[in-house]
Amino acid sequence: MVSIPHVLSGISIVLLVVYGVDVMIGGGGAGEGFLPFDAMTRGIGFGMPPIIFSFIAFFISKKPPFKGLGIMLVITGVLIIIGGTISMASAGESENTARMAGEGGGLIAVGAIIAALGGIKIKKSLST
Repeated sequence: MVSIPHVLSGISIVLLVVYGVDVMIGGGGAGEGFLPFDAMTRGIGFGMPPIIFSFIAFFISKKPPFKGLGIMLVITGVLIIIGGTISMASAGESENTARMAGEGGGLIAVGAIIAALGGIKIKKSLST
């Protein structure tokens, strides 16, 4: 069954994949990928909405229990964790090492929370 939470979660995954592919192609520099944005604009436009959409999807999906949504939230969380890990790994190469490490650590924490919310959805769907 497709619902608003599923659509929001699907959009989140697509945005994160596009963001990740652009960073991999361009190496994270401004306008070097296929998106003509600097790193901050790309992060705000393609990184923040998935986080917001994931929380909205979790909290608006009360009944019935959505196992598929839980899986999608776990995938979103894992993608965010991967992005945070890559950000922390590339922090040593940047002139803003402390900022990049802080952002990467924050992303890992947010990704873990979203993945945990997905786990809660899966657990609730199995117990009902």
